[in-house]
Amino acid sequence: MSHTASPPTSTPSASSRKGFLVKLTVISTLGGLLFGYDTGVISGALLYMRDDLAMNAVQEAWVVSSLLFPGAAFGALLGGRIADALGRKWSLIVCALIFLVGAILCAIAPNVEIMVGARILLGFGVGAAAVSAPLYLAEMAPAEKRGRMVTINELMIVTGQMLAFAINALLAVTIDGAHVWRVMLAVAAIPAIALLIGMFALPESPRWFGARGQVDQARKVLAFSRSQDEIDTELAEIESTAKAEGNSRKHAWLALRNNRWMRRLLWIGFGLAAVQQATGINTVNYYAPSILTRSGLGDQAALIATIGVGVTSVTMTILGIWLLGFVPRRVMLMIGFGGVVGSQLLLAFLFTLPESDATSYTILAGMMIFVAFVQAFIGTCVWLLLSEIFPLAIRGLAMGMAVFVLWTVNAAISFVFPIIVEAFGSTPTFLLFAAVNVVSLLFVWRAVPETKGRTLETLEEDFRTQAIRTMPRHERLTH
Repeated sequence: MSHTASPPTSTPSASSRKGFLVKLTVISTLGGLLFGYDTGVISGALLYMRDDLAMNAVQEAWVVSSLLFPGAAFGALLGGRIADALGRKWSLIVCALIFLVGAILCAIAPNVEIMVGARILLGFGVGAAAVSAPLYLAEMAPAEKRGRMVTINELMIVTGQMLAFAINALLAVTIDGAHVWRVMLAVAAIPAIALLIGMFALPESPRWFGARGQVDQARKVLAFSRSQDEIDTELAEIESTAKAEGNSRKHAWLALRNNRWMRRLLWIGFGLAAVQQATGINTVNYYAPSILTRSGLGDQAALIATIGVGVTSVTMTILGIWLLGFVPRRVMLMIGFGGVVGSQLLLAFLFTLPESDATSYTILAGMMIFVAFVQAFIGTCVWLLLSEIFPLAIRGLAMGMAVFVLWTVNAAISFVFPIIVEAFGSTPTFLLFAAVNVVSLLFVWRAVPETKGRTLETLEEDFRTQAIRTMPRHERLTH
């Protein structure tokens, strides 16, 4: 199989190099768009699907959570290995095929059982793309552009969710019938086809080539987006890192066993994945229309109101990408978790107000404040850190394992959220979320390293020599 697009016949101009990076970013992040659409569309589709397929509460929970676990969780776990074995490019092509088949199966599912099976398949693509797209972008991007290029994937995720909310609302008011949810789900086939076609025009990651000793191929890929001096410098770093790792890349589990610093980074990655989902952001993404209908709004009004959540996600993600250009990663996360705790305390209070349309829209405003802090300061930053902190020898495996944790926590919260709300009420539920996020804030302050402004190779060397903080000071002194 071919891993490279045709190399440039002469040294590209600065504008050509910029154009290539723009094309690469747009195409490869279509996986993020699908990720967002497929996770967001279910919130509106459920309002019609539950009657059309005669679903009970447990079946409804399975339809929502099966995409996340086992689908996305195991897709992430295996996606890292697929990305290592086939390359970042071909793993995204595989994801595109899964997205296409999964969208069609969801749209034609005649019963709950087939729907759950189709959602699991679709989830596998979501999980694998959640690993492969950030890896591909991080390894293709120049160091000074890496932060913003990788976080474009997060922007595409929230854009996909906003499109899902908007398309759900549009279809609900234009198509009169119980089967409108099938059209909502089928729309996902369009970006899947675009991703499938587009990835054939892009090359493989130079780091993937470099790790396999294919230096000439790596040089050809770097030539698309680097000047000659940048190519020579970056290629030397890639070769040096590959030499330092030796054969450990072929034995990622052995590398983890033999290197305490790698294991510590893996645990930090697990923590980042868990705290991102422990914000509870996807309780809003998946259940916002249901929450609003319970507070008194009609189905169509709730779907239209939910568009506000999607617009907030996109707007604040753009702000977050801009902030990442000059704000340290750790500062971003600490601001984000502080804001999340405050907004969840506000929501806990708002749910004590008497039921009315005014209360519903006030709750919606509280949700939008909560979403704003998550998307601007946490969502963008966590995906970027996960693509940066792992050394090349274990990058695919570690990224897959971290995203497995992310989707497992996501699925667990999504499954139990409606059950906890029904058993205890909304106010105690959001007070619980606020307490959890205080713990998350302490984790970020104590454990998360700063990665801004370093190449991936420099980061790896700093982690290896403990020149950058990955553990409490007293442990570093005795390590």
